[in-house]
Amino acid sequence: MTTRRLQRLVLTGSITGAVIVALDGTVLTVAQPALQRDLQASFGQVQWTGTGYLIAVASLLVFAGRLGDRYGHQQVFALGILGFGVTSAGIGLAPGVGWVIGLRVVQGIFGALLQPATLGMLRATYPPDRLGMPLALRTSAIGLAAAAGPVLGGALVAHWGWRSVFFLNVIPACLIGALAMAVRVPVPAPAPVPEARETSVRATGAAGAPRPAARLDLPGACLLALTLACLVHTLIALPETGWTVATSLAGASAVVACGAFIRHERRTASPLIPLSVVGSTTIAAALAVLLAASAALFGALFVSTYFLQDVLAMDPLECGLRVLPLAVLMVLSAPASAVLQRRYGPRRTTVVAMTLLTLGILALSQLDRTSTAPAIGGGFLLLGAGFGTVMVTATAAIVRHVSTGHAGVAGGLQQTAMNIGPTLGVATATMLVTLTTPTTTGARPPAGPHWTGEAFLSAMGPALLTLAAIATTGALAAFQLPRSTATDDSPHPPATGGRSRATAEAPAMTPGD
Repeated sequence: MTTRRLQRLVLTGSITGAVIVALDGTVLTVAQPALQRDLQASFGQVQWTGTGYLIAVASLLVFAGRLGDRYGHQQVFALGILGFGVTSAGIGLAPGVGWVIGLRVVQGIFGALLQPATLGMLRATYPPDRLGMPLALRTSAIGLAAAAGPVLGGALVAHWGWRSVFFLNVIPACLIGALAMAVRVPVPAPAPVPEARETSVRATGAAGAPRPAARLDLPGACLLALTLACLVHTLIALPETGWTVATSLAGASAVVACGAFIRHERRTASPLIPLSVVGSTTIAAALAVLLAASAALFGALFVSTYFLQDVLAMDPLECGLRVLPLAVLMVLSAPASAVLQRRYGPRRTTVVAMTLLTLGILALSQLDRTSTAPAIGGGFLLLGAGFGTVMVTATAAIVRHVSTGHAGVAGGLQQTAMNIGPTLGVATATMLVTLTTPTTTGARPPAGPHWTGEAFLSAMGPALLTLAAIATTGALAAFQLPRSTATDDSPHPPATGGRSRATAEAPAMTPGD
């Protein structure tokens, strides 16, 4: 198989996997009301169809990336996408809401395997200086899926019911998974050993013996999973219930587990997150940018949706059309950002993009009942242009700055930031609006928050200004990114010495049996 054909094949699989995950989240939102009616479920049970999935994904992403680094990203990707498709079919056939919740948790486990592998495969297949455009195409596809998801999901639910949205992923997932299983990464030939080192090694009687692979850090993986699971649960429950005993215990458990995880990682010989990854200024800055950008965007989107529906009295379809410029600019800005990054460097491109995102949130904070469609669309245009660019530049900085031996861990960290950020942003927005806005009855109804238009409008400005401040912190973090792509092309060497299957810059792949 030629290198170019291999790259196209890997890019197709990476994009398909990312689109399947993006579609799953958007179409489920549209299908939830029909699911609740058909299965006679409570509002809390329906919420757990999303919450259970999110907790499972967020808690396992880094460990799943580590599995890809050790056993091969293609293999982990194939397992993840096949499992995702099979569980989708199972959910579509589920007889009750309990089955749906349980299968969504299992689907989250396979989603955790799938997501870091989509980035790890690209890092292992493309040279560092050619990663920009593949990542841009992947981001554009995600934006397109996010835009098409509600429309496609609404059409499916209207004609064939909520179960049809889960069958949507089955065929493409199984096809791409089977294709991924047919492609394997052979073990490359050992790297040449310098003469002096060879003499020293032979003196010990171990010449040519491969170093043992670093063991998997299972205690570290469990501690990190517990930390993230408790954190996500707290962020989801806090806006709805406040500081109850359950949320307080979950928050305290997250803090204790995080402390234990840090202590364990410092003491273990084979850490889950290698020092070359966690100690990199570039990676830390890029993760901070993604966390701030996704929190600001999704928090602003949450507030704006309530503004459009509760203040301007738009129906869901009209609301979706007003938000559509965000998805359009996200699709268009991603390929352009790859060119801008190459010309102006990651730092300047990301700082400008975060500035656009901040300006978009500030523009939305000025909306009122008299705001026109161009004013509303302009704010969402700025959001889409900024976020689409940030997704490409920050992700490229993370993936390019690590060796292929740690690409899975880096991809897992990137995906973790992209899962925690929206949860943090929506929780922040909900708490700010809830604390400053009286509800229509003096208390929140069981079906979720609702406010009078005037009361919500009075709290919308301060909430969006806070989210703009969060975006500003991301812009400040972007100043720590490399000035140019040339300074970002030299990945750190693997934490473990020697040359392994995963450390080849662009390994050759051959069709498997």
